[in-house]
Amino acid sequence: MFESRLLDFFSRVHPVVPVIIFVPAIVAMFVWGLDRVSIASAIGLFAIGYLVWTLFEYWLHRVVFHFEPQRGLGARLHWIIHGIHHDHPNDPLRLVMPPAVSVPLGALVFGAFWLIAGGAYAPSAAAGFFAGYLIYDMLHYALHHLVPTGRLGRNLRERHMRHHFQDDTKGFGISAPYWDEVFMTSPRSRREQRDARQQR
Repeated sequence: MFESRLLDFFSRVHPVVPVIIFVPAIVAMFVWGLDRVSIASAIGLFAIGYLVWTLFEYWLHRVVFHFEPQRGLGARLHWIIHGIHHDHPNDPLRLVMPPAVSVPLGALVFGAFWLIAGGAYAPSAAAGFFAGYLIYDMLHYALHHLVPTGRLGRNLRERHMRHHFQDDTKGFGISAPYWDEVFMTSPRSRREQRDARQQR
């Protein structure tokens, strides 16, 4: 897919890789946090970190992943970061974030938590943020490669497939679709779109 074998190698990731990297990091950060704050505070900070992740996921997908320069280096970077996924949505090795991106980005996020919240609160909050990221990555893989049987899973898959195959300007929340409702970017079926047009 890439002219550079090295770039191609680093863009392909088995879906178990984020689990191997981030589960120990999440556990270590949460334990570290317990050394600095009470259990109740650690759980609260974890929940805040998770909530921050859901907003981060939505805006990263909407603003960064779907910023599409038409030519030059920007267009190439966009294709490498997210365009390749839209061109090849069922490639099983290009559905989770490569560690070459997720680890440095994670380090920056942890640094931001440390600067904003301080050393006492950062580990627990970061643990929640990274748990949210891991849920997102695993859910994203599952939505492309598994057929959900439950109502929630079917709904999430339908929303994400609409984003891919119907309207990529809608449906940016993968693991947190409620932000699409809040920011009015919820994907609608073709029938819902037709009904809305007829009511105008």
